[in-house]
Amino acid sequence: MKAYIRTYGCQMNERDSENIAANFVEKGWTITSVEDEADVIVINTCSVREQAEQKAIGKLSHLLSYRKWQKRNLPIIGVTGCMAQNRGEEIAKALPRIDFIAGPRKTHLVANIAIDIHNKVLQETFSPRERLRKPYIDISDDNTSHLRINKHYNLSKTSNVCAFVSIMQGCQMNCSYCIVPKVRGVMRSRPTDDVVCEVKQLVENGAKEVMLLGQVANAFGREIPAQNGVSEFVRLLQKLNDIDGLERIRFTSPHPSYFRDDLINAYGSLEKLCEYVHLPLQSGSDRILKAMNRPYKSADFLKIVDKLRARSSDMSISTDIIVGYPDETEEDFLQTVEAFKQANFDMAFIFKYSERKGTKSAELNDNISDAIKEDRNQRLLAVLEKQSMDFHNAMIGKTYQVLVESNAKRGENMFMGRTRNHRKCIFKADESYIGKMVNVKVNSATVTALDCEIV
Repeated sequence: MKAYIRTYGCQMNERDSENIAANFVEKGWTITSVEDEADVIVINTCSVREQAEQKAIGKLSHLLSYRKWQKRNLPIIGVTGCMAQNRGEEIAKALPRIDFIAGPRKTHLVANIAIDIHNKVLQETFSPRERLRKPYIDISDDNTSHLRINKHYNLSKTSNVCAFVSIMQGCQMNCSYCIVPKVRGVMRSRPTDDVVCEVKQLVENGAKEVMLLGQVANAFGREIPAQNGVSEFVRLLQKLNDIDGLERIRFTSPHPSYFRDDLINAYGSLEKLCEYVHLPLQSGSDRILKAMNRPYKSADFLKIVDKLRARSSDMSISTDIIVGYPDETEEDFLQTVEAFKQANFDMAFIFKYSERKGTKSAELNDNISDAIKEDRNQRLLAVLEKQSMDFHNAMIGKTYQVLVESNAKRGENMFMGRTRNHRKCIFKADESYIGKMVNVKVNSATVTALDCEIV
């Protein structure tokens, strides 16, 4: 039997999908990349942006239309993730032929739910009439499900070089535009020793790099008192830094409020902690930041950036920006542009504001026109393109250490890897290089990648 899993959204969703896949594998199923072969299809959804929701709904509608013409009443089709949690009942009404809906706090149950329905359909103990009545729905609260980590999840992956490790889940920062607290629950961390144990096992299975995941990753273990000014999150980084065979450590996404000096000082002192930080600004206007319930000012954010850049000349910093938030004026936007330039972000995710049902900002009047949102989006993207190109051009002619991750998407005998500061490098190699550290010289650059050669 085969399962196909399609993932929309963030790296946390990708990690959840890997865990779902591993649960299928442990039950004797195969994970397929060809949906037409699948006996079960799971769509893991995102609810942070409207576009991601629209893509998921479109995909589900297409799959249900396809199944209508299949004589064997397969595949089983289910939906999980943040959209399932936030809009589960709406999805059930709009697409009643879906077999199951499970929230992101139920990912550990998805394989069991899907296989049970699959077996009932094959054994004809689940009649077509009963199946069409209403999908199985489980979007109840469960604040311990994130701890049910399948320690063998990488068995379902084609490449084990870079591994995602969920260290916490949930959030209670309550940003006015964000749906995460509603769909992921309150902030809660895994035990430090549990995370260390998982990373050790991943390294034994071939991982060279880990990406630590959490909605507010640097708030990990915040309930545990700091020791000599060192937070539990930094102590976790120190323990991971001591693991033999692990080459690189990354994490996402942090919150500026928890980016304190002990974490800043970890860069340069922990040799495996890579010189790349994704630090969401959201807006450069203090007025809009306050409206967003972001508990810092633009100047405070820029001080963190300055301290990080002082730790390493190769430091790369990316960010998230929302343009067109309710009541954002042209002056507010220009303050965002100025902060964006001062921080000299070389990567960014720039979004046009769209209200999310269930958030505080959804109660506001979305009074910025689509045309203005698009204009501001394009203007800020132009700034980003220049800053990204400047960052890449400064790397031309220099040599960098790269972890070879996989085949490149284009080009014969072309492979892809990343520098410590997270720049994508494309170069000629062969399969034997995957998982190895190599030195590459940068020959040329585009906005998104570096053209390199192994030296």
